[in-house]
Amino acid sequence: MNAISTAHESRKSTGFQGLLARILDISLIVGGAVAASQIRFEDLTGNHVDTGFIAFAAAFALALFPVFGVYQSWRGRSMLRLISQISLAWLVAQSCGLILMFSLHRTDLISRLWFAYWTGMTGAALIVSRSLTYALLRRVRDAGLNLRSVAVVGRGSHCQQVVRSIQAARASGFRVSAAFDLFTCVERSISNTPLFDEFTEFSDFVRTESIQEIWLALPLSEESMISRCLQEFRDDLVNIRFLPDVSSLALFDSSVIDLIGVPAINLVASPLSSHALLKKEIFDRLFAIAALFCVAPLMVSVAVAVKLSSPGPVFFAQKRKGADGQVFRIYKFRTMRMHASEPGVVKQASRNDPRITPVGAFLRRTSLDELPQFLNVLRGDMSIVGPRPHAIEHDELYRTIVDGYIHRYRIKPGITGWAQVNGYRGETDRVEKMQKRVEHDLYYLRNWSFGLDMKIVLATVVRGFTHRNAY
Repeated sequence: MNAISTAHESRKSTGFQGLLARILDISLIVGGAVAASQIRFEDLTGNHVDTGFIAFAAAFALALFPVFGVYQSWRGRSMLRLISQISLAWLVAQSCGLILMFSLHRTDLISRLWFAYWTGMTGAALIVSRSLTYALLRRVRDAGLNLRSVAVVGRGSHCQQVVRSIQAARASGFRVSAAFDLFTCVERSISNTPLFDEFTEFSDFVRTESIQEIWLALPLSEESMISRCLQEFRDDLVNIRFLPDVSSLALFDSSVIDLIGVPAINLVASPLSSHALLKKEIFDRLFAIAALFCVAPLMVSVAVAVKLSSPGPVFFAQKRKGADGQVFRIYKFRTMRMHASEPGVVKQASRNDPRITPVGAFLRRTSLDELPQFLNVLRGDMSIVGPRPHAIEHDELYRTIVDGYIHRYRIKPGITGWAQVNGYRGETDRVEKMQKRVEHDLYYLRNWSFGLDMKIVLATVVRGFTHRNAY
């Protein structure tokens, strides 16, 4: 239901409100460029600003903002997520404009300081405008305006969750006005909602009170009740939405998608939508380019130290599995002396492992041996944040003894991850350690957001480079 209702609301946003939002955004982009010129050059005369660049940025914003969901209805959704979406969308639009100007050999006309002012000021203006609109709508809905009344039909814990979610999200603009057959899951003292155990009385109340929405919070087995509701209200102007209870079946959140024009419920599938994967891909490539540019001198120094530490190559390459089980070669700085290993057997590094060189021990402890993996990110094999990839031999072992292990490969593996910043890294000499690591990886998949990625990156920078389990 959530995906279907979002689709309806997205279509509505293309109307008058969507047009106003687009006009406001273009005005802020152009106004930000003019204001930045005034600050940088102290006057608007002369050929200080490339108007073509401003036009390109505005065009890219109009094309990319819908892709990032900026113009979707944010009724009942997170304010922080809205801010992250608009920030990322604006940075990507500016990056595309800059790349286009570079390809046209016109970057010599651009003042870098003006560009920085423009990007920062416009980004702040976009965030402030969205924040003010969001706060205003929250106040309006808290005051009892712009509301949609909802009648919930269902039973069990899923129904209880739906009712409580509506009651908790007052700013969403939905209000529970009636409930049918909810005695087993919602107490009268909690819900403060008219409860019915007779369907005829319930349907009469819905019509009398002109309730706008009927939400069916029912398991898939309740086909007869679903059909009865559809039949009863087929001639009424009321929105009927189905919130199926598939918690006992679905591994990840059971989102509804449009599949060849037909609504489909994801039971076991990638938990990230195509839009989310696109945003993650764009961020990964831009971050990898910036990181390689910044750490290039350090990587050269590490390469020299590795070469002098012991005979052998600078880099160590090993086959790992990526998204959807595709095999790729992961690159690290070599931290061990050259040694023979049994075919098909991978021995993990352990504490005081004699194979590790003194330089290698330092690189492992500080995670500097992982720096070449930014090249893997740039190649598209890995992501900045995601489940850490393991040796293929370990994959074959753990996929049969650790619950949910194989689902780590629903997305690209990462240089860092939720498990790593929570202390689950290093040797997995017991199955319990691997089980905990996988549990954190699955939590990341179920709760992914751009904000969570930023939190993991920040945690890695602050405390993730060194760890007592890294050896």
